[in-house]
Amino acid sequence: MLLAAAALLAAGTAHAETYAIQAGRVVVDAAKPALGPSTILVENGRIARILPGAAAPAGAIVVDERSRTVMPGMTDVHVHLTGDSGQPWYTSLTQKYSAAYGVTRGLVHAKEMARAGFTTVRDLGGDTSAVIAVRDAVRDGAFPGPRVFVSGAPLSIIGGHADPATGLPPEIANVIEEHGDNYTVCTGVLQCQTAVRKLAAAGVDVIKFMATGGVLDPGAMGLEQHFTDEEMKAICDMSHAMHLKCAAHAHGPVGIRAAIRAGVDSIEHGTFIDDEGIAEMKKHGTYYSATLMAFTGVQTGLEKHLFTPAIEAKGRSTLGVWGHGLNKAYRAGVHIALGTDSAVAPHSLAAREVGLMVSKGGMTPRDALIAATKGGPDLLGVGQETGTLDPGKSADLIAVDGDPLSDPAAVTRVGYVMVMGKPIPMKD
Repeated sequence: MLLAAAALLAAGTAHAETYAIQAGRVVVDAAKPALGPSTILVENGRIARILPGAAAPAGAIVVDERSRTVMPGMTDVHVHLTGDSGQPWYTSLTQKYSAAYGVTRGLVHAKEMARAGFTTVRDLGGDTSAVIAVRDAVRDGAFPGPRVFVSGAPLSIIGGHADPATGLPPEIANVIEEHGDNYTVCTGVLQCQTAVRKLAAAGVDVIKFMATGGVLDPGAMGLEQHFTDEEMKAICDMSHAMHLKCAAHAHGPVGIRAAIRAGVDSIEHGTFIDDEGIAEMKKHGTYYSATLMAFTGVQTGLEKHLFTPAIEAKGRSTLGVWGHGLNKAYRAGVHIALGTDSAVAPHSLAAREVGLMVSKGGMTPRDALIAATKGGPDLLGVGQETGTLDPGKSADLIAVDGDPLSDPAAVTRVGYVMVMGKPIPMKD
């Protein structure tokens, strides 16, 4: 998959245009002080240099953002581009939500994510063929959007969070099991290894597995460990053997610890993580993606009565510890990457995650911005390409109203976006 990742990074960089992006303030690196009025020169899709003041080199396309702060584009390491927010739990079972229709929704949401300030996203769960189609269409310049990485269908135990038959009557579940291509529902080391190999062969960029139960499935198996320790290790080992990172959906503390010890690269959600789990994350260098925006989606679903009783019960239990896991991880110095779990909440609102990382997770605005701009690229292994505005890197940048180093809401006020040297249209 190294060739696929290289293609993602290289796509869209063959531009003849030179841009001179004039800024009132420039955040080159969220970990460092901002520059004053400056001009960012973009040549052939890359940051060429940063000049003081409002420069306008001959022949350059001048972009006047002198009233705004220009900063690196954000990275969201946990999205679901082909899903729609605010839908009942059974919506995905309807004909409307076929894989083909999912591609159309994915392209719409990719554009929404870019307009919200995200220049890189990682889709962590969708029909494999659909999300690959979205990724490649955006990469090839057919549609506007961020750089996209995909996992395809997540691995699940029978009856687990990503088993399409979970919670359905036996006569329907049996039809799905008999006629569906559900190879990612696996049991035992060999089946789990086979599933990873099939996903790798399909062209995914990362492997995701459901280490524990989930909130938004109609099953009642709880939020604790699903795959066995041996199965998790087989998944992680095979992912790494295929040169792929792996991510674990994990809520309960026992399942979280098992996934970390198995060698997973990131814990997604980590809702009920305990001190032992935090210590394991520090020991193994595991990244934490808290997906705090998802809790707003859970709140909305509860208010609109969109859920089954089992989902309601699980949802209410998670709302009681909203942000607690991130606060523990942050205080312990665990690696943090921004993730939202959009479409549990709308993709267009994803930037609100930064504010929640401050208000719910206890992070400083600067550290939340570091997680939003640098944490994701570091986790994905593309930190040398994006995440800061250092010369030579891909021109992935946004212009926002206000100072994002002190005001986390500034990133929700995006006026200009460039992805890999291509301006994103902010209106249709």
